[in-house]
Amino acid sequence: MAKVFIDGSAGTTGLRIFERLSNRSDIELLTLSEETRKDISARKRALNSCDAAFLCLPDAAAVEAVSLVENPNVKLLDTSTAHRTAPGWAYGFPELGEKFLDKIKNGNRIAVPGCHASGFIALVYPLIEAGIIPKNAMLTCHSITGYSGGGKKMIAQYEDKNRDEALSSPRQYGLTQQHKHLKEMVAVTGIENAPVFCPIVSDFYSGMCVTVPVFAKELCDGKTVNDIKEVYKSKYSDGLVSYKEEIGEDGFICSNALSFKDNMEIFVQGNEERILLIARYDNLGKGASGAAVECLNILLGRDRTTGLDL
Repeated sequence: MAKVFIDGSAGTTGLRIFERLSNRSDIELLTLSEETRKDISARKRALNSCDAAFLCLPDAAAVEAVSLVENPNVKLLDTSTAHRTAPGWAYGFPELGEKFLDKIKNGNRIAVPGCHASGFIALVYPLIEAGIIPKNAMLTCHSITGYSGGGKKMIAQYEDKNRDEALSSPRQYGLTQQHKHLKEMVAVTGIENAPVFCPIVSDFYSGMCVTVPVFAKELCDGKTVNDIKEVYKSKYSDGLVSYKEEIGEDGFICSNALSFKDNMEIFVQGNEERILLIARYDNLGKGASGAAVECLNILLGRDRTTGLDL
C-alpha cells in the first residue's frame, strides 16, 4: 500500500485530490491535524515518510517543500507553477506522447500542468509535432473558466449572497499579457511566440473551454482542417483526452459540461478558411486535481483512470 501525503490539503486542489484518494484501498493517506498542517517540522516528517506527496501550495511554498525532502525515494507531484518548466521535472500530460509518459513513469518529480495551459497545449502541441502549424505562428488563445479556478477566496466572493453585481458578468483578466501559464504554454509546445492570451472567469463553479483560432492559409504546406482532425483522431484515440467529431449542442458549446469530470474533449469547428480548435474539460479535473491523480496512478503502476470520474 502506497503512503501518500497532500501538503496543502485544505486548498481547493488539495481537497479534490483528497476526495479522489480517500476511499482507495491501495493508498494510505498521511494527514496532519489542523494545528500542525503549517508546522514546518511536521510537514518535513510527513514529506520524508511517504512514498508520494502532492504539493498543493503557492509557488514559493512549493519550492520550500521540495527543499525539505531528504528521502531520495519520495515522489513529488507539484500542482503549483513553480516547476512546470524546471529542468529535471516531468511535465504531467501523458497523452501528449510516449516521451511524456516515460518521463512520468521513470521520474520522481512531476509538474502538474496549469488549467488554461492544459487546453492550449493539448490543441497546439500535436499540430506543431505533425508540422501542421509552424513554430513561429502568431496564435491567439481564448479561455473561459469557472470561478473555482481562483481558489477559496474567489469561490467565497462568487458565492456570497451579498456579492458585487459585477460578478454576474464574465470578467476577462490577465490584461497585461503576463499570465503565469504562458511560460509553460510556450515551453511545452515549442512555439517561438507566446500567444495573445485572453482568459475569462465566469459565474459558474467549474469547467472550462479553451479555444485557439487558426487561419487555414497559415497552415504549413497546404494542410487543411481535415489534416488537423486526423492528427487529433490519432493522438487522442484513448485515455483521458478524446477527439469528438460533433458538439451536438445546437450551435453552442457549454463550458461546464464536464464539471466534476476528469477527462478532456477536443473539437475542431469553423470552416475551411477559419478554424476553431477547442478543448473542453473541468478546471479542477483534467485541469488540476484529476490530472494530478492520473500522474500518481502512473507513478504507482496503476491504471491511469483509477479513482477518477469519467
